[in-house]
Amino acid sequence: MIALACDHGGFGLKKTVTDYLEAKGLAYKDFGTFSAQSCDYPDFALAAAEAVASGECDRGILICGTGIGISIAANKVKGIRAAHVHDVFSAKATRLHNDANMIAFGERVIGPGLAIEILDAFLNTPFSGDERHQRRIDKITAIEKKYFK
Repeated sequence: MIALACDHGGFGLKKTVTDYLEAKGLAYKDFGTFSAQSCDYPDFALAAAEAVASGECDRGILICGTGIGISIAANKVKGIRAAHVHDVFSAKATRLHNDANMIAFGERVIGPGLAIEILDAFLNTPFSGDERHQRRIDKITAIEKKYFK
């Protein structure tokens, strides 16, 4: 199951994303927002990130105007590695190297075609499992344990 969340700045692109997920037969849970009315991205980022952190959802997709704010908010949840990306290479690299469990992008920064290419790369690239990458993830987890009790 994939967690999906956006604010008003990402509401238009969310339709493109849900169409893609449905066409691929991928189950998702939409944590909102459900209109283009101005709202606060931390509310939706938190709900989706908690679903991923708890194991209710395997991965998450976050969309706001730039992708910046919603990724910052999601990364405040223990166990979340939300990557803010706007290109296919970074989407692949964050899965291969960082085992990112959430991706964030901005509707005002990328178009729907690129968003789908990025999403496809993120969802279809496995973590490499290389020792050097796991060692770095373990260090991130140790920092998280120290500061997010």
